[in-house]
Amino acid sequence: MVAGKVLTAAQNRRLTEVGPGTPMGNLLRRYWQPIAAVDELAPGERRAVTLLGEDLVLYRLPSGEYGLTERHCPHRRADLLNGYVEADGIRCSYHGWKFDVCGRCVSQPFEEVAGATRFRDRVTATAYRAEGRYGLVWAYLGPDPAPLIPAWEPFLMPDCFTQIVFHEVPCNWLQCQENSIDPVHFEWLHANWLPGRANDVDSYGPAHAQLGFDEWEFGFAYRRMHDGEDETSDAWTTGRLCIMPNLFAPVHFEWRVPIDDRRTLSVVWIADPVSEERAPFHQDVIPSWWGRTHDDDGTPLTTHVLHQDTLSWVGQGEIADRTREHLGRGDRGVQLLRNRLLADVDAVERGEDPSGLVRDPARNECIAWPAGLRRFYVAPVPTEAIRARIAAIGRAVPSLPAGERFFLIAGQPDDIREQWDVAMGLRDDRPTADRPDALTEAH
Repeated sequence: MVAGKVLTAAQNRRLTEVGPGTPMGNLLRRYWQPIAAVDELAPGERRAVTLLGEDLVLYRLPSGEYGLTERHCPHRRADLLNGYVEADGIRCSYHGWKFDVCGRCVSQPFEEVAGATRFRDRVTATAYRAEGRYGLVWAYLGPDPAPLIPAWEPFLMPDCFTQIVFHEVPCNWLQCQENSIDPVHFEWLHANWLPGRANDVDSYGPAHAQLGFDEWEFGFAYRRMHDGEDETSDAWTTGRLCIMPNLFAPVHFEWRVPIDDRRTLSVVWIADPVSEERAPFHQDVIPSWWGRTHDDDGTPLTTHVLHQDTLSWVGQGEIADRTREHLGRGDRGVQLLRNRLLADVDAVERGEDPSGLVRDPARNECIAWPAGLRRFYVAPVPTEAIRARIAAIGRAVPSLPAGERFFLIAGQPDDIREQWDVAMGLRDDRPTADRPDALTEAH
């Protein structure tokens, strides 16, 4: 694709279709994709997962190891979601055929009674790798040898409170990921959301005056400068990362995981350095939850950052028609991303690795963050600095309800908010006389 040119219909399909055998599907299968949280599945449990257009069952063995297999049993196509998780695999509840985590058929009870023990060697189920790490369950649907799950530096930072948040977006993954390298949208979609909807043009925030895009080893970084700012401003010195192929890292992580061509799983992994008084700090289990995107009457919520993002992504249609776009100077990052994706698709078709894979174990001990972002993970921090950050988020996202701590999406469970408040030194975990289990505001 030539920069500044809109896509052809064929190029749009090449970038958006993710099913087995499609160019983009083949590219995305070269990367580990987060599909669940470790705390969602206890040993012996299973759940349905659709990833890259494939219907699968994720299950957890008593040992803690994960299996990921096709949804329907190769025998008579019974649903393996109803199967029995045993020590060495999952057994179909219809006729008892059992498959291990590699998809090998290891048991066919009635056939074996009749002495046909070799029949099972001719039957396999489609199975993929699945691993639990950093609180997430990761899936790899590509060919061997698999790359490593990247050990991004934030994953390894001590003294942080971490949580994982999911929500489903009813549109194609690419319009979500293009948002990751589109800095101007923050001005209009988030900062100006309330005054714009109130037709209060005098209350619009500072406009973008300059954009900068840098190529990074694993993708791109963008920088921005507003009216009245200079090159010492935080927005200019601290980049935000668009990591290939479907990850955004402003400070936390946001994956745009394709469920199929028309649905995307949004996965947020966010770690906040705790207050000095709470260190040293450790979480035995990283909690996860599902964000809320609609009111009880079905009205889309618009208060949080990902609410506003989701409205804009879905508003482009299930699959955006990029042949009808008119790209301007502010879309340079989007053009860079599309060019790189198309180049990576070409590389995979030549039998080469796409960009951003990690294969060297020594390199993967810790993939250091760019210096501007790393400072956000210097833990612990004074509680006053945490309060200042909450106030800054409120100014940047004025639509956020008063007192709301989590700015990305609604629905954070009360117990997780209380855990976060305690870790940040905003609440006292010492019991009170009248409520032995109460949390009280710290002053």
